[in-house]
Amino acid sequence: MALNGVKFLRLPIYLRYRLYGTESAATVTHTGQTFSLNDPSVARFTIGDKLVNKQFAEKLIAEVPPIACKENITSCDGGGGALGHPKVYINLDQPGNHACGYCGLRFYLDKKSH
Repeated sequence: MALNGVKFLRLPIYLRYRLYGTESAATVTHTGQTFSLNDPSVARFTIGDKLVNKQFAEKLIAEVPPIACKENITSCDGGGGALGHPKVYINLDQPGNHACGYCGLRFYLDKKSH
Protein backbone atom coordinates (compact mmCIF):
# COMPACT_ATOMS: atom_id res chain seq x y z
CA MET A 1 0.00 0.00 0.00
CA ALA A 2 2.84 2.39 0.73
CA LEU A 3 4.12 1.68 -2.74
CA ASN A 4 1.01 3.22 -4.31
CA GLY A 5 1.64 6.43 -2.36
CA VAL A 6 5.19 6.60 -3.66
CA LYS A 7 3.98 6.19 -7.23
CA PHE A 8 1.49 9.01 -6.71
CA LEU A 9 4.22 11.33 -5.46
CA ARG A 10 6.30 10.64 -8.54
CA LEU A 11 3.61 11.92 -10.86
CA PRO A 12 4.31 15.33 -12.40
CA ILE A 13 2.75 18.21 -10.48
CA TYR A 14 0.22 19.07 -13.18
CA LEU A 15 -1.08 15.50 -13.20
CA ARG A 16 -1.45 15.51 -9.42
CA TYR A 17 -3.41 18.73 -9.73
CA ARG A 18 -5.71 17.35 -12.42
CA LEU A 19 -6.65 14.43 -10.19
CA TYR A 20 -8.59 16.86 -8.00
CA GLY A 21 -10.45 18.40 -10.95
CA THR A 22 -11.22 21.82 -9.43
CA GLU A 23 -12.10 24.66 -11.77
CA SER A 24 -11.21 27.49 -9.37
CA ALA A 25 -7.78 27.98 -10.94
CA ALA A 26 -9.40 29.26 -14.14
CA THR A 27 -10.93 32.30 -12.36
CA VAL A 28 -9.66 35.65 -13.67
CA THR A 29 -7.89 37.80 -11.06
CA HIS A 30 -7.95 41.61 -10.71
CA THR A 31 -4.83 41.84 -12.88
CA GLY A 32 -6.44 39.82 -15.67
CA GLN A 33 -4.31 36.79 -14.86
CA THR A 34 -5.69 33.31 -15.40
CA PHE A 35 -4.10 29.87 -15.30
CA SER A 36 -4.80 26.78 -17.35
CA LEU A 37 -5.46 23.52 -15.55
CA ASN A 38 -2.20 22.07 -16.92
CA ASP A 39 -0.07 24.87 -15.46
CA PRO A 40 2.24 23.54 -12.71
CA SER A 41 2.04 26.83 -10.78
CA VAL A 42 -1.54 26.07 -9.69
CA ALA A 43 -0.49 22.92 -7.83
CA ARG A 44 -0.83 24.79 -4.52
CA PHE A 45 -4.62 24.88 -5.01
CA THR A 46 -5.09 21.11 -4.95
CA ILE A 47 -6.49 20.93 -1.43
CA GLY A 48 -8.76 23.97 -1.52
CA ASP A 49 -10.23 26.35 -4.03
CA LYS A 50 -8.42 29.48 -5.15
CA LEU A 51 -10.23 32.47 -3.65
CA VAL A 52 -10.59 35.48 -5.95
CA ASN A 53 -12.44 38.61 -4.86
CA LYS A 54 -14.91 39.51 -7.61
CA GLN A 55 -15.28 43.14 -6.41
CA PHE A 56 -12.20 44.83 -7.84
CA ALA A 57 -11.14 48.09 -6.16
CA GLU A 58 -10.98 49.89 -9.53
CA LYS A 59 -14.67 49.28 -10.14
CA LEU A 60 -15.68 50.27 -6.60
CA ILE A 61 -13.74 53.56 -6.76
CA ALA A 62 -15.16 54.35 -10.21
CA GLU A 63 -18.69 54.15 -8.76
CA VAL A 64 -17.96 57.05 -6.36
CA PRO A 65 -18.73 60.37 -8.11
CA PRO A 66 -16.06 63.11 -8.15
CA ILE A 67 -16.22 65.62 -5.29
CA ALA A 68 -16.79 69.29 -6.14
CA CYS A 69 -14.48 71.76 -4.37
CA LYS A 70 -14.75 75.54 -4.02
CA GLU A 71 -11.02 76.32 -3.63
CA ASN A 72 -7.99 75.67 -5.86
CA ILE A 73 -6.35 73.43 -3.27
CA THR A 74 -8.10 70.68 -1.34
CA SER A 75 -6.93 67.98 1.03
CA CYS A 76 -7.74 64.30 1.39
CA ASP A 77 -7.06 62.20 4.50
CA GLY A 78 -9.03 59.09 3.60
CA GLY A 79 -12.05 60.17 5.60
CA GLY A 80 -11.42 57.83 8.50
CA GLY A 81 -9.32 59.86 10.91
CA ALA A 82 -6.81 57.39 12.33
CA LEU A 83 -8.13 54.72 9.95
CA GLY A 84 -7.56 56.85 6.84
CA HIS A 85 -4.26 57.70 5.15
CA PRO A 86 -1.77 60.58 5.56
CA LYS A 87 -3.23 63.95 4.62
CA VAL A 88 -2.30 65.03 1.10
CA TYR A 89 -3.03 68.32 -0.64
CA ILE A 90 -4.34 68.25 -4.20
CA ASN A 91 -3.92 71.18 -6.60
CA LEU A 92 -7.05 71.75 -8.71
CA ASP A 93 -5.73 74.51 -11.01
CA GLN A 94 -5.85 72.32 -14.12
CA PRO A 95 -9.31 71.45 -15.48
CA GLY A 96 -10.70 67.96 -14.99
CA ASN A 97 -10.68 65.39 -12.23
CA HIS A 98 -7.70 65.00 -9.89
CA ALA A 99 -7.34 61.75 -7.96
CA CYS A 100 -5.89 61.19 -4.51
CA GLY A 101 -2.75 59.06 -4.75
CA TYR A 102 -3.71 56.96 -1.72
CA CYS A 103 -7.42 56.20 -1.95
CA GLY A 104 -8.33 57.17 -5.53
CA LEU A 105 -11.08 59.66 -4.63
CA ARG A 106 -11.48 62.23 -7.38
CA PHE A 107 -11.84 65.99 -6.90
CA TYR A 108 -12.60 68.83 -9.31
CA LEU A 109 -12.87 72.61 -9.09
CA ASP A 110 -16.49 73.77 -9.23
CA LYS A 111 -16.28 76.92 -11.35
CA LYS A 112 -19.85 77.94 -10.49
CA SER A 113 -19.01 78.55 -6.85
CA HIS A 114 -15.57 80.05 -7.51
